[in-house]
Amino acid sequence: MKQHEVDFVEQNIFVQAPSTKQLKWILRLTENGTEDIISKRSKDYHQLAVNIDDLSFNQLVEMITARPGLLRRPIIFDDKRLQVGFNEDEIRRFLPRHIRVLELEKAKRRADVG
Repeated sequence: MKQHEVDFVEQNIFVQAPSTKQLKWILRLTENGTEDIISKRSKDYHQLAVNIDDLSFNQLVEMITARPGLLRRPIIFDDKRLQVGFNEDEIRRFLPRHIRVLELEKAKRRADVG
C-alpha cells in the first residue's frame, strides 16, 4: 500500500483494540464468522477457559478487546472486501485496478525477458 501510495489507516490492535463497530463490520464480511478471524494458534486462544462459540456477540467483543492477540493478523478490509492473514496476492486486491494492471504488465515483461 505504501509502495503504491494508497491511502489506508493502520491500527495497532494491541494499542487500540477493534471497536464493536469494526468487529461487526469485519464479521459481516467473513464467510465463516469467528473461524476466519480468531487465531487458534495464538497463546491467548490456548489460555481461554471458555468456548468462543458459546459466547454472545457482546461477550466476544469484550474478550477480543481484552485479548486482541486472539485475532489473526493482519486484518485488511474496506467496504466490500476482507483479507485476514498475510497473503501478498490476496492483499493486491486492495490496490486500485490501474495499479494492478501496471504490475501485471511489468510482470509479463519480466517473464518475456527471462
